[in-house]
Amino acid sequence: MGKLAKLHRSQNSRMIAGVMGGIAEYVGWSPTWVRLLFVIISTLSAAVPGILIYVILWIVMPKASNQSYQ
Repeated sequence: MGKLAKLHRSQNSRMIAGVMGGIAEYVGWSPTWVRLLFVIISTLSAAVPGILIYVILWIVMPKASNQSYQ
């Protein structure tokens, strides 16, 4: 049985705060695809601005430690 991944802000795949990189590591996708999907959903959503969601995730998601990658 494999180790369960924890949701965290990535140290390896970060552009701003590592939020999308952390989500990509958690679901096992490419960070580029997660970022692209986030931009598309944010553009199409008129109700909640994507930047607000990003900032909330930045605050709520813990930063990855070296133990996160072992």
